[in-house]
Amino acid sequence: MANQEQNLSLLIETIQEFHQWKESQDRNLDQFFLAVMGILIYFFAAMSYWLFGYAFAYGKGNSFIGYTYFAHSDMPNEDYVFWFYQYVFAATSATIVSGAVAERCDFYAYIIYNCILTGFVYPVVTHWVWSGEGWLKHGQTYTLSPEEGGEFTAGYVDHAGSGVVHMLGGISAFLAAAALGPRIGKFDKETGRPVDIKGHSVPLAALGGFILLFGFFAFNGSSQGHIAQPGDGVILAIAIKNTALSATGGAFTALIMNKTYFGDKKWSFLTTLNGCLTGMVSICGGCNQYHSYSAFAVGVIGGVSYMITTWLTIKMKVDDPLDATAVHVGGGVWGALAVPFFSTQYGIIYKWNKRSGYQLAWQLAGMASIFAWTSSLCFIMFFTLRKLGIFRVPFEYEIKGLDIPKHGEAAYPAESYGHGWGEKGDALAGLVKSAVSSSVVFTNRDVPRHIMGVQAAMKNTENPELDAAKRNSSVCSLSGSMDTIVTNF
Repeated sequence: MANQEQNLSLLIETIQEFHQWKESQDRNLDQFFLAVMGILIYFFAAMSYWLFGYAFAYGKGNSFIGYTYFAHSDMPNEDYVFWFYQYVFAATSATIVSGAVAERCDFYAYIIYNCILTGFVYPVVTHWVWSGEGWLKHGQTYTLSPEEGGEFTAGYVDHAGSGVVHMLGGISAFLAAAALGPRIGKFDKETGRPVDIKGHSVPLAALGGFILLFGFFAFNGSSQGHIAQPGDGVILAIAIKNTALSATGGAFTALIMNKTYFGDKKWSFLTTLNGCLTGMVSICGGCNQYHSYSAFAVGVIGGVSYMITTWLTIKMKVDDPLDATAVHVGGGVWGALAVPFFSTQYGIIYKWNKRSGYQLAWQLAGMASIFAWTSSLCFIMFFTLRKLGIFRVPFEYEIKGLDIPKHGEAAYPAESYGHGWGEKGDALAGLVKSAVSSSVVFTNRDVPRHIMGVQAAMKNTENPELDAAKRNSSVCSLSGSMDTIVTNF
């Protein structure tokens, strides 16, 4: 069982790694910074979940929190694979937030909120819902008449984390984006209307989205926790089948709504992709116990929830570059709420009795508890970071990009572009620079003067992308002398 569980965990890891690919929807000035943070999120999450998080989540304790196994102290060796499995889930809550604060969050703030989320905020909620001692998992036992179901136990149900993972991560993302403020130029100063800030690569966003879709099947399928016991294969198959159908419903709904009325009346790929992801988030809560048509319906309503949540987020002037709030709050809230309605075991649509009513009450209680816990702690955390002045990068860094001042490297160096055949760009500038450093003797007396201008334009450049225009203006004056340069090579 351990080997099977570990293999599924490795598949889930693809969700986290390629979640960062979706950040290709952001501008190219910060891609190196985002790549670095995409890796460091896992390192810091591993550290905090090892030291504190797992102990709070699955250590022996009480119904509210665990308090053993800190830094793996006295933890049985056979539990290490389970630690890795749950660590990947914990890291997800931090990656959700990273999309909402992209292009303007400071390096130190990334580290701080990542450690707090994965080390305390998220683990306590998982203790409530998924540990053997959690109060939401245990629920309460009720006794009804035999006709109404007899004795049963009702508690909060969340098979793959609609509320525990996605709702929690989405609430955190919304509060982070609200505390951080919108990107410069996102909202028009006079009209207040949002300005569309284009990402630098839709094809990369598509690739990341497709890999993310693939990873979601592992995410939901592996939530059974084991695969070697009788009936596990059937449950896994149901979860994966429902995930595919819910994704389809969410994608179609977002696509049609955006085209017909509730959007820009275009066949938007990115809107369709986010609708698909919202459908997958929505199905997490009960993916192991829905009929096929119910899974599709859950996805359809998830797509509607995504479009409405996106609209509300913009109305509140909260800048969320990746729509993390709409995908994870819109999908997470509906996904947790859908369980008592569509469950084949006690769903209101099928049963309509007191047991289904009790299940709905517990589901609402769990959602309210997750909301209260997450919003209160994250509000304190993010607005404290803002008050301390360490949450947002300086104005100049946000305008020029974080890659050069933070890391000294550009994700897309301007010098690497161009073919060099008569273009007036950086490839030509590189050719001239190479010629200047060689021992070539030029016969045209005007060439050295132009080369000196190019050299001066190239000096003391801190950001190649922003200084390209200055270099190009000097290089253009050299174009008339290029025949001489090439001839003397």
